[in-house]
Amino acid sequence: MDLSRLKPAEGATKKNKRLGRGQGSGRGGTSTKGHKGQKAISGYNRKRGFEGGQMPLTRRVPKFGFTNPTRVEYKGINLDALQTLADAKKLTTIDPAVLRSNGLLAKNDLLKVLGRGSVTSALSISAHAFSATAKAAIEAQGGKAEVIAIVAPKA
Repeated sequence: MDLSRLKPAEGATKKNKRLGRGQGSGRGGTSTKGHKGQKAISGYNRKRGFEGGQMPLTRRVPKFGFTNPTRVEYKGINLDALQTLADAKKLTTIDPAVLRSNGLLAKNDLLKVLGRGSVTSALSISAHAFSATAKAAIEAQGGKAEVIAIVAPKA
């Protein structure tokens, strides 16, 4: 096989329309843009969402709701998942770094411990937030629920 003889399969390529190359080409004169009008003019660029002067959809539909810019989002992890991890890795202290290294938490996630399941051993857990039931369950087994302060990003 000779690489210099390679070419695309039959029908795989098409020739471009050559516009504005004289009357004999069949695409001279107005270059397939019709006569005059806004869209025939060089450099025409319609705005995104423009509907020919009709009130655009984004302005016809009513707006509602509010997005709180200071909302704090937590990644919730339940007690049963923490207990399973502690049993598998033989841990007594669990913090966000341990969860990140085991793939349960992403790099910038804030951790909230939730109360589904139960704790069977005394665990020392550090998290950014705890639900009331989770905190009670941890302390009932003689464990520690330590809250980590959230550092706000600089604006």
